[in-house]
Amino acid sequence: MRLRNVPGSRDRIAESEFVVDEPHHEKGNWSRLFGNDHPLRIEIGTGKGQFLYTLAAQNPGINYVGIEKFSSVLLRVIQKMEEAPLPNLKLIRMDAEDLLGVFGKDEVDRIYLNFSDPWPKDRHAKRRLPSGRFLSRYEQFLKKDGLVEFKTDNRELFDFAVEEAGKSGWTILKLTYDLHHDPEMNEGNIMTEYEEKFSALGNPICKYIIVKEQP
Repeated sequence: MRLRNVPGSRDRIAESEFVVDEPHHEKGNWSRLFGNDHPLRIEIGTGKGQFLYTLAAQNPGINYVGIEKFSSVLLRVIQKMEEAPLPNLKLIRMDAEDLLGVFGKDEVDRIYLNFSDPWPKDRHAKRRLPSGRFLSRYEQFLKKDGLVEFKTDNRELFDFAVEEAGKSGWTILKLTYDLHHDPEMNEGNIMTEYEEKFSALGNPICKYIIVKEQP
């Protein structure tokens, strides 16, 4: 059974205290929802949640929001939260197309993109999360020194992302084509479920950290 087809997942999500039902109402007010003014960081495409849950557990002084469009995948994150809740982690079920309606200007200080859908056909390039189209959206709610961190085992997608960053006026602060053999960038690295799978197959993991150039 494919994860996205698990029966009853949408009902479970709607009933969960860990999911923000109407995230558009929180735009510009996420600090109020969390009850503090800690930095806010988001992962777009949370998947089963291993990366973001571990990150939130390790950093209680930072607030995190996980965004996932597939209900049955998000359900796995909810199950983790039910077993051991984290006060600094909230979840949203939505498509990344709706980001601008959910986060306000200068509200987020870091975005994580992990093993995003490569959308391999050229006509779908604008749907890729590290595309120039999405980068222009991120800068509308990222703080001026906010970062985007992107990891993938797909070299073609990574090459595309690097090119798009340059064309869109972003500065690459760090870059590697083999994360797990790069001592500096791999320090403190938290692996996603996909990362564990692809690494076990011998696939090198690419990663960059970028920041928007200031005028």
